[in-house]
Amino acid sequence: MADHIRNFSIIAHIDHGKSTLADRMLEMTGTIETRKMREQVLDRMELERERGITIKMQPVRMNYTLHSKHYVLNLIDTPGHVDFAYEVSRALTAVEGVVLLVDATQGVEAQTLSVLSIARSLGLVIVPVVSKIDAPTARTADIRSELALLLNIDESEVLGASGKTGEGVAEVLNRIVEKVPPPQPKRRGLQALVFDFAYSDHRGVIIYARIFNGSIKKGDALRLAAAKESFSAVEVGVLMPDESPRATLEEGEIGYIVTGIKRPGIATVGDTVVSAKEPEEGLPGYRTPAPVIWASVYPESQDDLVALRQSLERLHLSDSSLSYEEESSGVMGKGYRCGFLGMLHLEIVIERLRREFGLALIVTMPTTVYEVTYANGKVEQIYAPSRLPDDGQAARVREMWANVSIISPPEHIGGATRLLYEHEAITGDTETLPDGKIKLQAEMPLRELMRGFFDRLKSASSGYASLSYELAGLRDADVTRLDILVAEEPVAAFARIVSRRRVQEEAEKMVEKLEKLLPRQLFVLKIQAKAMGRIIAARRVSALRKDVTGYLYGGDVTRKMKLLEKQKKGKKKMLARGTGKVDIPHEVFLKVVREN
Repeated sequence: MADHIRNFSIIAHIDHGKSTLADRMLEMTGTIETRKMREQVLDRMELERERGITIKMQPVRMNYTLHSKHYVLNLIDTPGHVDFAYEVSRALTAVEGVVLLVDATQGVEAQTLSVLSIARSLGLVIVPVVSKIDAPTARTADIRSELALLLNIDESEVLGASGKTGEGVAEVLNRIVEKVPPPQPKRRGLQALVFDFAYSDHRGVIIYARIFNGSIKKGDALRLAAAKESFSAVEVGVLMPDESPRATLEEGEIGYIVTGIKRPGIATVGDTVVSAKEPEEGLPGYRTPAPVIWASVYPESQDDLVALRQSLERLHLSDSSLSYEEESSGVMGKGYRCGFLGMLHLEIVIERLRREFGLALIVTMPTTVYEVTYANGKVEQIYAPSRLPDDGQAARVREMWANVSIISPPEHIGGATRLLYEHEAITGDTETLPDGKIKLQAEMPLRELMRGFFDRLKSASSGYASLSYELAGLRDADVTRLDILVAEEPVAAFARIVSRRRVQEEAEKMVEKLEKLLPRQLFVLKIQAKAMGRIIAARRVSALRKDVTGYLYGGDVTRKMKLLEKQKKGKKKMLARGTGKVDIPHEVFLKVVREN
């Protein structure tokens, strides 16, 4: 029986003390010796520790004794960012309860509410906790009252804790044991939910799974239900937090399974492990990870193209949500068009490629997917700006929209509203929360959300506003393709998809930037921005003029006139032969991309 097992997760906004509370739990349960303890012990990546955020889910098993009875506490430490909402939902499916953690200095924020709604929809037991109660600016009583109103419970049920000092952590552990129900198996056959996975060079893909029904032992013939891939369990065990092999993983337990699979794209979050001999159906809720934004990634040196491909393959083994395909640019050479779950996911992948694989990379501006319907009824998915058809060729263009929730103090809500208008949002209802903050609902194109909206919101609110969003489906888009012509030749790498209402502004900005960056040529260089079938902005760079008379030291003026006339005819002949094309230096493109 699994009566002694408690499976739970901690949900919180970024920087609300989730990892610190987990550290104290590991210390108090003796899972990690005090001499081996360090901050953010469950965050294994250097990037996680540096930024103070959880990127990769990490399960850990703790042994705990209450009233002389021994319990097993399985914690799944999940990322709090909205980019990983699907992964978090799968992890929450693997547990029976959650600790809702709210910072005593900040209060309830947007991402907390979005994850809380997932937990409620899954019917999980919620243990509310106010964190950082030791902070000098803590408003513990106010936040406790706010949480009680939010959950419709008595204030006495809201606990207080400090991950830094350890105060109140024992009460949190006791409440988890008392309130979170033990696992209840519902059928006989084997079903184990994959909520995360890792990769080892020697052992292949290592699956992290919750055993819902049945049991798994070393050597069992298993199968991934969605991937339809069979394998043998090379090793099974639990994480404490390091791998600890076991003879068997029983129902209700959370552990790891070494598969020996060394091919990318086989293991995915949400898949179900079943028996290969008597396969059960997969657990509900699985979906294939779908990229939200796309960006082209090029190596600064084409000599690193093979290394970039191998690095992407390696990352894909442990991150199935990353997708990529090879593409070629006349300016940048060969590279890869990569799909990401959101802006944070993009930043993480690029930073890992640079740090872990030592690659120098150029990353283009991220774009979203557009659905183009042509006059003949053909429908096409477009994710590269240069592939968007000219005005008049498409009967309809649709783009992804997002439902946005912003929580802000009242004094900053005006700045947030102005920012939403600038980013083409449709504002909706406002709601006053128990702590006096305003919750503002809005709808906006995903294209605009990715155009630095989050950073601008933080600046406009002095860091007090928080944001969460969820995709709201495709809607008609009022956009056009902005082409940049250099010497009357379009440069595909500079093309972008912009809103019609902002196209003039973007065109002026782009040609002005290129006027400063492009080197002068032996002829007058025209830089033009074209949209909606016409030139809407232009700049000219004056020609380089060689001083052909410099070596003359005297004589009649006609000597100089002859040389100048000869130079003039030569330039005219050069342009007539079609040699007035420009090779854009690599550094120019690099500067344009980085500044955007």
